Amino acid sequence: MSTLFVSDLDGTLLGADRMVSSESVRLLNESISEGALFSVATARTPATVGPLLKDVDCRLPLIVMTGAAIWDRTGNRYAHASFHRESTVRRLVSLYRRHGLSAFVYALGQDNVIHIYHIGEMSPLERAFMEERLATPYKRFHIGGDGISELPEDLDRILLFYSMRPTDEVRRVYEDIKDSDDLRAVFYHDMYGEEIALMEVFGPEASKANAVRILARMVGADRIVAYGDNINDLPILKAADDAVAVENGVDEVKEIADRIIGSNSSDSVAKDIKSQVFKN
Repeated sequence: MSTLFVSDLDGTLLGADRMVSSESVRLLNESISEGALFSVATARTPATVGPLLKDVDCRLPLIVMTGAAIWDRTGNRYAHASFHRESTVRRLVSLYRRHGLSAFVYALGQDNVIHIYHIGEMSPLERAFMEERLATPYKRFHIGGDGISELPEDLDRILLFYSMRPTDEVRRVYEDIKDSDDLRAVFYHDMYGEEIALMEVFGPEASKANAVRILARMVGADRIVAYGDNINDLPILKAADDAVAVENGVDEVKEIADRIIGSNSSDSVAKDIKSQVFKN
């Protein structure tokens, strides 16, 4: 059987310093050279995935933006993307403005670049988020000094609405849209603690699970081994033939995992992949 190994990045493949360690790079490259089909599935965009994996010999396309797109690093192009419907985009923009919730809006241009817009007043946290990402060839921000921008005329290539605001503000909108059939909303807390909630709103077909199935078909794999640590990894773990949680993962992930390996700070994913590749 041909196996596709897919790992989340933050908290899973990346160590505590949010980098791929030199040891993980070595182990992964040895496995890939032996024929391992390796990819990642992450909430990150190519702007940060590219530099993080620069030393890993990734030969397969990479699942980015929580499954909204599959990015082929070798050709710097998008092999697959799941867009919002135009009617949904208009409904979301109206809803966000009515609730006073700001959001970054990600669109995929015909030039294979992510174009980013912003609705609502920009907070200092959002501005810092944007400024950290300005110097990249993979993204282009269309946001004025006041933090507000016009959306593109073409609304049928919108991939994502991304909010990072106080939890109560985000939760109000999440409760309004969470059961909608024409979108998929993900509400969670991450690096900013419990006071700031993150919400990603995707098209209805966008998920890590769908993307990993598509990638498996693209590369001819008939078995999937997935690694994760957090709530947004549950879809790929449930879709995998072998669901693997890292020891530092949240309880919900460990409960549904087929196996639990060591922590993200001990090169556990790379070690596990190598043990399977060289065992066979």
